[in-house]
Amino acid sequence: MSRILILGGTGNTGRLIAQHLLAQSKADITIAARHLDKAQAFADRLNQQYSSHRAQAIHVDASQNDSLRLAFTDQTMVVVAAPTTAYADGVIRTALEVGVDYLDVQLCAQKLAVLQSSTDEIERAGRCFITEAGFHPGLPSALVRYAAANLDTIESAVTLGYLNMGKHLPYTEAVDEVVENFREYNGQVFKSGQWTKPNSYEVRTCDFGGDIGRKRCCAMFFEELRPLPHMFPSLRETGFYISEIHWILDRVIMPITWAWLKVAPNAVRPVGKFLWWGMGTFHKRPYRVELQVQAAGIRDGRPVTVQATVAHPDGYELTAIPVVAALLQYLDSSARRPGLWMMGHLVDSPRLMKDMEKMGIAFTTRIQAGET
Repeated sequence: MSRILILGGTGNTGRLIAQHLLAQSKADITIAARHLDKAQAFADRLNQQYSSHRAQAIHVDASQNDSLRLAFTDQTMVVVAAPTTAYADGVIRTALEVGVDYLDVQLCAQKLAVLQSSTDEIERAGRCFITEAGFHPGLPSALVRYAAANLDTIESAVTLGYLNMGKHLPYTEAVDEVVENFREYNGQVFKSGQWTKPNSYEVRTCDFGGDIGRKRCCAMFFEELRPLPHMFPSLRETGFYISEIHWILDRVIMPITWAWLKVAPNAVRPVGKFLWWGMGTFHKRPYRVELQVQAAGIRDGRPVTVQATVAHPDGYELTAIPVVAALLQYLDSSARRPGLWMMGHLVDSPRLMKDMEKMGIAFTTRIQAGET
């Protein structure tokens, strides 16, 4: 029986991962958190909800390697759903020492650097380490691969993000990690067969269709995008663009955020709360989180376009559900391969989309003849 420990299991994303895993798999779940009473209460609710005894709780302090080592022992995989990037090195090293597999939903250059420096050791140990999981990063490269699976030759694949959850957004420490990444913002995209410069600022108007329509979008780089031109040599254009939501948020709040971080780079929490206040104050319908790929290429000798969309009203659900869909492939060993992997590169993309749809993600695909 597989045993999956969720570090940060009482957080917004961790709770959802636990619930979906119990509903979709036969794995045992360990809720790991700093406050044991809170973790135990949640585990008890899960066992009652799913009429099982598959959930248990354990205290973990991510800053203490002894605490991590005790919690990781006898586990199959550790899922890092907590904003613990400050202790990424200890978490990763302990997972390797204990001999457990690993998955994280964190967006952090420092964490990724630690993992990449451990690539050889991960492979020698025969461990499966999965990083950059969730909706972004995570789904952009999976959506590109899904589009490519519907084409004989893929020539362009632009991914678009729309993030608008309306009022009453819960502020969590995970927002701090997002703001920390703003300090080294990278707007690279791949166009005309080469990457633009890291400090470039690409802006384009994108048509999401439906009730979102045309939006001004800004480029945002994720490391999962970098290997795509190598994976698909015919690809001449790819990148990720995030949509603007409201003119005050986009043209007042965001510039203040950038300037504030430049002047006071350590003011992550106040900057984050200011940005979150803006997102919860200045918005208009439709309210949801959506990711889309707009791809073009050749199929059966004819130009074809592929548009695939995933959406959910709750951004935490759209983070947790792709993780669980990826874990289902890990649990049946189809995606349980030694080495360091980015989620979007490891999974079977068509199956990922089907499994996400079963868990409540709205998924649509449109394939039609068109011009490349």
